[in-house]
Amino acid sequence: MLIQLLSTYLRPYKRELAGVVAFQAVATAAALYLPSLNADLIDNGVTKGDIDYILSIGAVMLVVSVVQILGSIGSVYLGARTAMGFGRDVRSAVMRQVGTFSSREVGRFGAPSLITRNTNDVQQVQMLVVMSCTILVMAPIMCVGGVVMSVREDPRMSWILAVTVPILAVTMAWVISKMVPAFRQMQTRIDGVNGVLREQITGIRVVRAFVRERSEEKRFAVANDDLTETALRVGRLTAMMFPLVMVIANVTSVAVIWFGGHEIAGGDMEVGSLTALLSYIMQILMSVMMASFIAMMAPRAAVCAERIGEVLDTDSTVMPPADPITTVENPGVVELRAAEFKFPGADVPVLRGIDFRAEPGKTTAIIGGTGSGKTTLLSLIPRLIDATAGAVTVSGHDVRDLDLDLLRSGIGLVPQRPYLFSGTVATNLRYGKTDATDEELWHALEIAQAADFVRAMPEGLDTPVAQGGTTVSGGQRQRLAIARALVRRPSVYLFDDSFSALDLATDARLRAALRPETADACMIIVAQRVSTIEDADQIIVLEDGAIVGIGKHEDLLTSCPCYVEIVESQRSVQDA
Repeated sequence: MLIQLLSTYLRPYKRELAGVVAFQAVATAAALYLPSLNADLIDNGVTKGDIDYILSIGAVMLVVSVVQILGSIGSVYLGARTAMGFGRDVRSAVMRQVGTFSSREVGRFGAPSLITRNTNDVQQVQMLVVMSCTILVMAPIMCVGGVVMSVREDPRMSWILAVTVPILAVTMAWVISKMVPAFRQMQTRIDGVNGVLREQITGIRVVRAFVRERSEEKRFAVANDDLTETALRVGRLTAMMFPLVMVIANVTSVAVIWFGGHEIAGGDMEVGSLTALLSYIMQILMSVMMASFIAMMAPRAAVCAERIGEVLDTDSTVMPPADPITTVENPGVVELRAAEFKFPGADVPVLRGIDFRAEPGKTTAIIGGTGSGKTTLLSLIPRLIDATAGAVTVSGHDVRDLDLDLLRSGIGLVPQRPYLFSGTVATNLRYGKTDATDEELWHALEIAQAADFVRAMPEGLDTPVAQGGTTVSGGQRQRLAIARALVRRPSVYLFDDSFSALDLATDARLRAALRPETADACMIIVAQRVSTIEDADQIIVLEDGAIVGIGKHEDLLTSCPCYVEIVESQRSVQDA
């Protein structure tokens, strides 16, 4: 997967990569030429006391050094640009793919894991690209060039390389083989820490209310200790690698000096050639070590690439139609025909045999016990999930045939747990209609019974709102979410238990203000309170995922025992 990811997202940077190779080749060639010049300077300049020769060779070495520096700068610059562009493109691709996911795919991966994959995992692969551009390109050139130059200096010493390089390669391969499973486990445990931390930050009020700080600290400590243990295991392997390399390098240097000294004593080698040979052998060993360093990073990057690839290769169950319908004639008509929804692998469907029709200018209410499938039913209409059987139609067309933007632009959804984005009150209200005027915003706030508390805010519409809407109360958050849907002026309104946080008086005022505003729209309300829906044109009663009653309030009181039970339970609570 790593190779596939790199080949796909590095393709637009072919010129930059070619430049990296060219600059790195120049820099490495210069680095390989310097020991040979140094040997020549020692043998023909220093040993003979020829100052002019020393100065001339020194000047050449200075020029070669400048060329090496310029080549290194060019390769690092182009490599960094390539890696940063690669990371940007992969993050964008992951974000686009996640944006197409239905609730099913998001639930499968989990929010903490998706965040980790788009940040830490991409960063690991990006780091591999950076190091590859600056080190991996240089390592083989320097290794091969060093072997050629060292053999050129003294072919009789090449047996030392034939022994040490394979030993070094086998040692690195053994260490890396131990790192691969550890890196795979590390990424999973990073997900675990992120998941626990996200839960605790999001649910901090609940944690404190139930005095669970100690138990949550222990739960985080377990996840944190697991990650620490894995990181220490990786750290030990990493710490072992460099001493092993240095031992092999130093033993090799000793062997070269030992055997080279004997050759110098016998007149078969010059001192300059020995120093050049030492330099070349160290360059060869360092190139192997640097390649091993990249190989050490590669396992973790490969694991991260697999995790990124899982996201990119996961197709949403809500696929856009191949030939979408882009215009409709009867906006606001919603109909479900024998609709069913079943989670993958589940024995029993969440919804089954759902049949009803909701028309413009009328209010359809859905009520039922907890877990009866009310929210799931509402999610079928804007295609947040797709029905596994039957049909869901909007404006007379199956939602699977409609252009997704067209379908969703005609729907105003107020979810069960309203969510506000970081920004201001105005930016949140304009989320569905970016060009809405301030007058439209205030009009929507008036209807949603939110204008009073927004006016009381320090900066009115420009008052900052924290992520998730945590700076306002639950009731205020619900009313702002309702106002956001009203600003859009859709042909279908979906209210998923959107009045539960409101007191009865505010609930009544809001519903009264909604009637004239939504007179031409189809309104579908999921509610828990009977008082919220008793005036609806039709009430649908759900039980265990099936419709057990449909009609007006008065009709259901005489024909639907389940509805009667809900009404009586709420009356008994109110009387108490």
